[in-house]
Amino acid sequence: MPELPEVETIRQRLEPRLVGRRFERVEIADPRLTRPEPPEAVAAALTGERVVSLGRRGKYLVFGFESGRHLLVHLRMTGNLQHPAEGGFEADPYRRAVVRLDDGSDVAYRDVRRFGTWTLLEPNELDEYLTARRLGGEPLERGFTTRKLAAVLANRRAPVKAALLDQRAAAGIGNIYADEALWRARIHPLRSAGSLSGEEVAALRKGIRQALEMGIARQGATLRDYRDPEGRRGRMQDEFRVYGRTGEPCHRCGTPIERIRAGGRGTWYCPACQPLDGP
Repeated sequence: MPELPEVETIRQRLEPRLVGRRFERVEIADPRLTRPEPPEAVAAALTGERVVSLGRRGKYLVFGFESGRHLLVHLRMTGNLQHPAEGGFEADPYRRAVVRLDDGSDVAYRDVRRFGTWTLLEPNELDEYLTARRLGGEPLERGFTTRKLAAVLANRRAPVKAALLDQRAAAGIGNIYADEALWRARIHPLRSAGSLSGEEVAALRKGIRQALEMGIARQGATLRDYRDPEGRRGRMQDEFRVYGRTGEPCHRCGTPIERIRAGGRGTWYCPACQPLDGP
């Protein structure tokens, strides 16, 4: 599933190409993409809109339009945006939408498993919508402080890995970067979130930022479906410290990496560097 670094990579690639461009024609072939709204209605509303901004909130791409509307694109598991795309729907059976820009190029939305969503919001609806999704702070912004992270984790009995996946702790973190951050912080993924000391929360905040920054620098992680808009694979998978490395030596101490389940998800950690009973 694309996480913050993958979504941010797509945003960075598309922003200079799309800002200032007008949607000349919009075709949405999959009714699941816009439900409960009919795809024809969303396509008609988007036609003629001019892009004035392309932002990101957590795992959402946020298209801002001249009219004040916003389109939120959530890629879910296998969604991706391609530009320039050629050949229309016939070029790829997994294309779910195609947008013709006023420079003659096409942006295609591709989604193998069809879990992604396009949500069109009217002016002034964006903040309310994102608040309802209970998104936490942006972990790469200055406002993401140790104090704020500690407040979110305080008194929580759930495993810290599950707390990180909740999105209230830090928007945009998923399974990969949660494991990578916990390894950097030397925190066992099954530790109760509320049991972390102040020093451990500070280390976790730092680990989150380091893992995400490396993910962006490596243009995301390609395990199967993820590609940037030009179709290129990310390189973060070559930098994993624990994720998916069962039995391989820890980069820090050499102990074999182990796999468990935490928060219902496959989880990787170093049993020596990340002891369950803490430091």
